[in-house]
Amino acid sequence: SKKEIMYDRVPQVKIDRNWVAPGRTTKEAVLLTLAADILGGGKTSRLYQRLVYDLELATAATANLQEQELMSFWSVTVDPKKEIDPAKAEAEMEKVVAEFLAKGPTPAELKRSKTSIEAGVLRGLEKVGGFGGKATALAEGALYAGDPAFVLKQLEWLNAATPAEVLFAAREVMNAGYYQLSVLPFPEYSTSAAAVDRKTGLPAVATSPDLTFPAIEEARLGNGMKVVLANRPTVPVVNVAMQFDAGYASDASGAKLGTASFAGAMLDEGTKRRTALAIASELEGLGAQLNVGSNLDMTGVTLSALKDNLSASLDIMADVVRNPAFDKGEIEKLRARWLAQIEQEKAQPVQLALRLLPPVMYGKGHAYGVPFTGSGEVDTIKALTRDDLTKFHQTWLRPDNATLFVAGDATMAEIKPLLERAFGDWRAPAGAVPKKNVAQVERPAKGRVILVDKPGSPQSLILAGHVAPPSGADNAVAINAMNDILGGQFTARVNMNLREDKGWAYGAYTFLQDARGQRPYLVYAPVQTDKTKESLAELLKELNAFKGARPATAVELKRAIDNNTRSLPGSFETSGDVLGSLISSNRFGRPWNYPATLKAQ
Repeated sequence: SKKEIMYDRVPQVKIDRNWVAPGRTTKEAVLLTLAADILGGGKTSRLYQRLVYDLELATAATANLQEQELMSFWSVTVDPKKEIDPAKAEAEMEKVVAEFLAKGPTPAELKRSKTSIEAGVLRGLEKVGGFGGKATALAEGALYAGDPAFVLKQLEWLNAATPAEVLFAAREVMNAGYYQLSVLPFPEYSTSAAAVDRKTGLPAVATSPDLTFPAIEEARLGNGMKVVLANRPTVPVVNVAMQFDAGYASDASGAKLGTASFAGAMLDEGTKRRTALAIASELEGLGAQLNVGSNLDMTGVTLSALKDNLSASLDIMADVVRNPAFDKGEIEKLRARWLAQIEQEKAQPVQLALRLLPPVMYGKGHAYGVPFTGSGEVDTIKALTRDDLTKFHQTWLRPDNATLFVAGDATMAEIKPLLERAFGDWRAPAGAVPKKNVAQVERPAKGRVILVDKPGSPQSLILAGHVAPPSGADNAVAINAMNDILGGQFTARVNMNLREDKGWAYGAYTFLQDARGQRPYLVYAPVQTDKTKESLAELLKELNAFKGARPATAVELKRAIDNNTRSLPGSFETSGDVLGSLISSNRFGRPWNYPATLKAQ
C-alpha cells in the first residue's frame, strides 16, 4: 500500500483510497458495484451510517467502482469534518471496511442494492442518448464486450448475485495493496497527430427531428388539490411532484435566512412513523427515488417510482410531506453538514456570486434580497429551531398552496385513486397563505463596485449583475437568444474575447438565473490576476457594443436558433424532463404545451 498527500485550496480534507479491480466486462465488476453500493452508496450504506450519521465525523463517505476496459478502480472516499482529526475518520473508515470483509453483506442489504441499481439502469434506458441511455448501452456493449445487449447479461449477474459471491469479489480486491491520496504539476502532455481533413469545415445538418410533446390532462382531488398529468408510457416508471409556492423568497417573510431550504431538506430526515434511515431503506427496497428541494420561488417533493411499486412509494411520499418529525437530533446532524456546505459555497465562484449579489441588487425587505443558493447565512442556520421549521411547514406546505404533477407510465384513471388515498383527506389549516414581497425593482442610475479581498487567490473573479425581466416575460425567448450570443455559450462573444483571443480566462460567461419576478442577469469571469483591469475593460466593451455598434449578426443569431431548436427533442426525451417542464410552466405562468411552441418562437 502507498499513501500520498496533496495540498490544494479546499475547505476540508478528502481521503481517497483506491484498489485495482477487474475490468468492466467481468462478472466481478457487477459484484463489486453491489459491494460499493452497500458500503458507500447512500444514506443506508455502512460508511454513511457510521461516519456521517452516527459518529458525525464526516460530511460525506462513499464507495464506488470506476470501470475501465482493462482494469478498474475500486474506491472508498471520506470527507472528514473540518474540526475532526482526519486520522480518526480514516480509522473508523477502516473499521467499517474490515467489518464488511469479515462477514460480507446481509441478504437484506443485497436485495436493497439490487433493486436500487436495477431501477437506475431502467431509468437510464428510457433515454436514447446521454450517459446511461440506450445508445450508450448498445455502443459500450458492442465496443467492450462484443455484444450490444451486454447490459442484459450484467442485469442477470446482478440479480443472481449471492452474499458469498459479493464478499469473495470484495476480498479479492481489497485484501491487496491500495493507493491513497489525501487532499488537505502535472505531466507534460502533447497532442497526437490528426489525420482528419478539416479544410472543408463541419458537415451540413440538413434536417433535425421535431419535438413531440405529450397531451396534458387536469383533474382535482377531493380536497381541491390540482393534478396535472402527462402520460409517457415508454418505460414502467412514474414521476410525481408536489410543488408549493414557497422557496427561498419565503424566507424574507419574517423567517430566518435558509429556513425554506433547511425545512425542505428535513422532510425526509424522519416522520412521525419512519426514521430517516427507514425512509431511505424502504425507498431503496422499492427502487424509488425521493428528492426534496427548493428554488427561489418554489419548494417541492419529487418521487420517481417503478409502476409496480407506485402505491407503496406514494405512501412514503405522503408521509414525508404531511408528517415530518423535525427531530432535534436529526436537526443537529443536518445543521453540521449545512454549515460545511455554506463554507463550500464561499469557496466556489458561481456560488459566491449567487450569495453576494442578489441581496445588493434587490435590497432589504424584497423577497429576492436573499442568497440565491438558498442555504442562508452561518448565523441564521445556527439560530434555527424546531419551532421555526414547524412554523414553515404549517404556513407554506399545505394542500391549498400545492399542485401535483405526474409524468410517466400512468393514466389519470390509474393515478387519481392512488393520489386520493395518499393526499385526498389532507385539509388546509385556517388562515391564508402569506404573500411574498416580489416588488418591482428599479435599476440604479449609477453602478457600484464592491471589492472582496481574498488573499492567496490564484486569480481574480469578476462578478457583475442587475435585474432583468422575469423568466416568464413575453420576450423571454429573445432575451435568452441575446444572452446566448453575448455570453451564454462557449462560442459567445465574452468567452471568445477573454479566453480564445486574449487567453486571460479559462471561461467567461453571462447568465440569467430563473425567477418568477425580475431575475438577475449576471456576468462571471475568473481572470488572470495581472489582467483584471484589462478584463473589466474588455467586458464593458462587449456589453456596450452589443447595445450599439455591434448588435447580433445574422450568423450569430442563426447559430443560437439552430442550437436551441435542434436541442429541443432531446431536452424532453424522458418523463422526468416532461415533469420538469410542467413544473416550470406552472412557476412562470406558461401554457402546459409551452415547449411545443418554442421552435416557432
